[in-house]
Amino acid sequence: MLRLGLIAGVTGEVLFKETFDDGLDKWTISKWKTESEMGKWEAKKAKFTLADDDKSLSTTEDVRFYGIATNFDTFSNEGKTLVVQYQVKYDKDVECGGGYLKLGPKVDDLTKFGDPTPYNIMFGPDKCGGKKRTHLIFSYKGQNILKTVDLPYTQAEEYISSLYRLVVKPDNTVKVYVDKKEVYSGSLEKDWKLLPEKEITDPDDKKPADWVDNEMMDDPEDKKPEDWVDDKQIIDTDAKKPDDWDEEEDGEWEAPMKDNPDYKGEWKQKKIKNPEYKGVWAARKIPNPKYEANDKLYKYDDFGFVGFDLWQVKSGSFFDNLIIADDEVEADKMAEAWEKLQAHEKQEKEATTTTTTTTTGSDSSLNVDADDEDKDEDL
Repeated sequence: MLRLGLIAGVTGEVLFKETFDDGLDKWTISKWKTESEMGKWEAKKAKFTLADDDKSLSTTEDVRFYGIATNFDTFSNEGKTLVVQYQVKYDKDVECGGGYLKLGPKVDDLTKFGDPTPYNIMFGPDKCGGKKRTHLIFSYKGQNILKTVDLPYTQAEEYISSLYRLVVKPDNTVKVYVDKKEVYSGSLEKDWKLLPEKEITDPDDKKPADWVDNEMMDDPEDKKPEDWVDDKQIIDTDAKKPDDWDEEEDGEWEAPMKDNPDYKGEWKQKKIKNPEYKGVWAARKIPNPKYEANDKLYKYDDFGFVGFDLWQVKSGSFFDNLIIADDEVEADKMAEAWEKLQAHEKQEKEATTTTTTTTTGSDSSLNVDADDEDKDEDL
């Protein structure tokens, strides 16, 4: 069920919560691409749920763009912790596509929500071929800034739900948990290039003319031995001028060359440490005049929408139990429910796999609908 506005609690505020059990009436499906390009969303039951009435937001068509979003009462996270948590489950390997969500300022026309729509944060799993990561992008001064090093992709196997949690704190620190395990803890300023570098290379600092940056040098005491042979080839003294050689027609005969058996290779002086070596020269650093400290990198004045803007090769993704809050207590309660669900999913999947293997005598995991097989062949 969707709850708009602030839900007061002694432990904090739930700013937004959605379980999709009541359907999609409060969500707007995007039309930012043509109708043939956009996939259809449904609120439906996924495989291995704990309750028959437990619905999730699901993608239903292969090779499609997907867009859906909803507005809620605007809030700012200034001076507060921001907690975003939701579940992702793939009943089919998405192959190439995302499972992330976006949060940002209220959108005037949600039917146009899509890739061009400005957002504050993008968070969640993304994969395409060998490229896999958990996306975490922060917008700063109109630019969408990726993390300097990708977060690992840890989405569970098919039919198993994963739980994603993002925590952004007023001290500009960020934490990410997947399946209740911390996969990242760090600093916004350090791990996202939101600000210019504090220091830059001094353009006026030049390397001194007498700077020695050759660490090794030829040993002046090392001399080539007198008997060193560095002629690779010599005249073949055993060669004889052919009897039919005609100097008037063929020119003066010269004995051919042959490999020198005494050749020792090119002689080189051995290297020794250069006593004048001063190290690798680098221009000195100076304060960057463009750098301006900001202790509120975490802050956004306007959170007013949440949505999914995706491309997927294979559909069958389920999103559920989304919560946005200003502390982790309410998210923890939903995480407890997820833990029970995941244990059930694993048990059911194992039982289904065992039954299928016993029945067919093969190691197929789960039955695939004939329609899905036909779609794969068409693709």
